[in-house]
Amino acid sequence: MDDDGVFDERVAAGYDADSSRMFAPEVLGPTLDVLERLAHGGRVLEFASGTGRVALPLAERGLDVSGIELSRAMTERLKAKPGADKVTVAIGDMTSTRVEGQFSLVYLVFNTIGNVLSQDGQVEVFRNAAAHLEPGGRFVVELFIPELRRLLPGDTRVLFAAEEGYVGYDEYDVVGQQLVSVHTSVTGEGAGSVFKTPQRFVWPAELDLMARLAGMTLESRWADWDGRDFTAESESHVSVWVKH
Repeated sequence: MDDDGVFDERVAAGYDADSSRMFAPEVLGPTLDVLERLAHGGRVLEFASGTGRVALPLAERGLDVSGIELSRAMTERLKAKPGADKVTVAIGDMTSTRVEGQFSLVYLVFNTIGNVLSQDGQVEVFRNAAAHLEPGGRFVVELFIPELRRLLPGDTRVLFAAEEGYVGYDEYDVVGQQLVSVHTSVTGEGAGSVFKTPQRFVWPAELDLMARLAGMTLESRWADWDGRDFTAESESHVSVWVKH
């Protein structure tokens, strides 16, 4: 594995195609609407900016957008797209890399805080977000809810997708608060590929404590970008913390 970690050249080359559903207008549109509203016209910073799925269209809306991204391969994909000159990306770890100036909004979407595999590291993500925010600025995280209720006694795997050409499941280490998402793709000729992403799963209440340690408090929490109520049955959440 190279310095890009999991998201190396091989993964970056197919990332947009493999995540095509996340580019759909009904998915991306509400995301952009919420982030634009929360930015209040100020500077915006994306942690884990990836190939620019969110950063580029936000910049197209006239916002001043910067990014922090560990993977050079993913960033090269961003730089090759139209409008890339409007987004400045710093290569580095979102737990510690600093971008000059202050921002009205820092955001982290599509479960990416789970890619930080320790509690200490996730705490540092919150502290780094707070360090970039101006007073009253907001930090937004989109994250899945662990599906532990679907595990029978002794089981470790939860199937989350099974369709023609693709199977996906999560393998849980409940005690260690770790999981590995396994994505298996199979072509018509029988050839296939397996992509595994390790993650640390974390509950909303734990994130709220991380925010408090960083000098932020919870302002809003929804089940999704459409603003639906967060309930015990929600499969994900979008949380907004404000800096004191």
